[in-house]
Amino acid sequence: MRKTTHAPGTIHRLTIQSKALANNRLGDDTTRIVDVYVPAGHDGKDLPLLVDLVGYMAGGPAHTAWKAFTENVPERLDRLIGEGKMAPVVVAFPDCFTRLGGNQYVNSPVMGNWEDFLIEEMLPTVEKKFACGGTGRRGVFGKSSGGFGSLVHAMRHPDVWAAAASHSGDAGFEHLYLAGFPDVLMALAKKDNSIEAWMKAFEAKPKLDGKDTMTLMFLCQAASFDPDPEAFLGLRLPVTLDTCEIIPERWENWLAWDPALMVKSHADSIGKLKGFFLDCGTEDQYAILYGTRRIHKALEQHGIAHRYEEFPDNHSGIDYRMDVSLPYLAEVLSQ
Repeated sequence: MRKTTHAPGTIHRLTIQSKALANNRLGDDTTRIVDVYVPAGHDGKDLPLLVDLVGYMAGGPAHTAWKAFTENVPERLDRLIGEGKMAPVVVAFPDCFTRLGGNQYVNSPVMGNWEDFLIEEMLPTVEKKFACGGTGRRGVFGKSSGGFGSLVHAMRHPDVWAAAASHSGDAGFEHLYLAGFPDVLMALAKKDNSIEAWMKAFEAKPKLDGKDTMTLMFLCQAASFDPDPEAFLGLRLPVTLDTCEIIPERWENWLAWDPALMVKSHADSIGKLKGFFLDCGTEDQYAILYGTRRIHKALEQHGIAHRYEEFPDNHSGIDYRMDVSLPYLAEVLSQ
């Protein structure tokens, strides 16, 4: 729902036939849509490029679709750019939805090589089409799982991304995930502790509930952080199915992807960026605040310049925080 009278930008829809996703074990379509926003009065040429990594249970085009009572992201951009609060940018919205309900935006033999898709396929396609972005002119942003993707990409690929923003990005895995494993196991127990049986029952349901979504989310993380090539769809959990005890070697594979730990060895990568934005709500119901604070403190200890904010809200419905992060990214990338 538009909240501005300024001229709207244009949404272009591109299609990519991905090779990076060809061997995913989920059977997901390798033909991917990328919506691209170009601001009014521009054709994209020489503008910075931002990439929106959406949170779990969404795909990029969900952010360009109509929303009741509030703005979608293109409408937000129209307002911010039209009011002079933000420099003009091109924004790409890649569809990264999967059979497991979402994405962590990393390479996985189960999920597909999403890191490669974004960097080696999506970026060149968008930049060639609109003559935008390029070295030193690319930024990535997202919330929740998308925030995680932004954090990890910034740490692992400072040669690709020049700026990044994370809103409540997954971090501090011991607080975020450990308390949820008992609920996942109780869901699996109804299907004889079989992930395969649970998945088949889930996919046959005419109606889903929140507990289904949470179980699926944990399987999505498992496929991203610790896939098992011998298991059904490569899915295994880092806990014993009968007593919910941590399996150390499995859990270590999860922790290897925790940004609150990764920052210790990747702080210098953040320091190479033109800008790095990090925030989280003080009432985040998934306790992501504590992992986010650890990232902030680690960067401070390393003397890495960044922008860090906390705000009085929880994990949900926080798109309004883009009013802070997007102008920041546009500013640093326009320099």
